[in-house]
Amino acid sequence: MAKILGIGIATLDIINTVDHYPLEDEELRAVSQQRRRGGNVSNTLAVLSQYSHTCFWAGVLCKESDAEIILQDFQQHNIDYQHCKVLDEGKVPTSYITINQRNGSRTIVHYRNLPEYNFADFKKIPLTEFDWIHLEARVAAENVKMILRIKQNHPEITVSIEIEKVRAGIEQLLRVADIYYYSKHFANALGFDNAKNFLSSRAAIQPDKVLLCAWGEQGAYCLVPNQPLIHQPAFSIQQPIETLGAGDTFNAGIIQARLNKNSWAEALKQACRLAAKKCNQQGFEDLV
Repeated sequence: MAKILGIGIATLDIINTVDHYPLEDEELRAVSQQRRRGGNVSNTLAVLSQYSHTCFWAGVLCKESDAEIILQDFQQHNIDYQHCKVLDEGKVPTSYITINQRNGSRTIVHYRNLPEYNFADFKKIPLTEFDWIHLEARVAAENVKMILRIKQNHPEITVSIEIEKVRAGIEQLLRVADIYYYSKHFANALGFDNAKNFLSSRAAIQPDKVLLCAWGEQGAYCLVPNQPLIHQPAFSIQQPIETLGAGDTFNAGIIQARLNKNSWAEALKQACRLAAKKCNQQGFEDLV
């Protein structure tokens, strides 16, 4: 089994499931409510831990009761958080999520009052033990320094990065990692309405990188240097229960498949199947 380090945020998710998405100024009773740990990278680690990998999370928390929910969940999933930075003051990142019971869609309002994990924190981590390091693109200038440190000192470690949103300085990140997960949201923000054209445009900028893009009901796409575009159709989902975290689960599926030395086509297939399974259940338990 592999040792995997994930760098990003961990959140407290307050999830209200409703019969239908509320209209503005509507008063609506929730069908159910959950409070659980969330965050893109930490969700990915929660899935990978089910494959018996040794998972580590690096991020920022503060000393408050909501952080205890996150740490308890890490313990439950055997995710090591020794590289976490804990501050005396602040507010744990909190996502207020509305899930529409009719179609599984999720609407998120996010609040945070903590600084991002930075290079000064990262350079304290001994990297020799890791096989794979996965980052969530947040502060590009800091992420670049992290990846350069990995590649200069430990080029054997595979580095993947998720680029979900358009952020300042994001172009700095495009030449440093090995594998790039792009979101449909990011592609749309750049004016693209399909993954094929988006990845073709990225390939001109990143010709030597592996580029991935999941596109909801259209499935997922992968562009490997000097190979034709790979497309995996989405697996059928009759009635989605919860799409929250499906992308994070897809990312985990890719990492797992590649650690098993599966081809990129097979990795895409396995990741899409795993993401579909996630959409058919609440939470991340028993996905594997």
